[in-house]
Amino acid sequence: MREIKFRALDSLTGNWVRGNLMKTGFGSYIIPQNFISNEMPQYPIDRFTVGQFTGLKDTKGVEIYEGDIIQINFDTNFSDEETYIGVVEYQAENNYPAFDLNPWIDCEMNGLSWLKSGSDDSVKSFQVIGNVHDNPEILEVLHEAR
Repeated sequence: MREIKFRALDSLTGNWVRGNLMKTGFGSYIIPQNFISNEMPQYPIDRFTVGQFTGLKDTKGVEIYEGDIIQINFDTNFSDEETYIGVVEYQAENNYPAFDLNPWIDCEMNGLSWLKSGSDDSVKSFQVIGNVHDNPEILEVLHEAR
């Protein structure tokens, strides 16, 4: 089973916080999952930056969240491509309720499931190189390349 947790920018400090998402009539908050206290710490968040953990870590062990920008490095002995860069998105608006990569990567299954399976010898590594909130310049380069 995958761990259900979220991350978002703390609206007071601008730092990323991770944990459980709580929505109230007064706003949205992240509550750390493993807090040790009689008081429940709550971090008010920017709701536009909320991203859910996909359950997958990159080849360096970094957790992958919705909104992350992923770079896949290919072994050119197995592939014509050297690298691929895409954004992790939840595809419910496209009638596909799952996390996938945008732009779509041509593989025989969902892009994140494909990476997790480790079934393709052409993939040397994949890593989080940023996210859509902190690194919009990466997205600009992506759109110019298309």
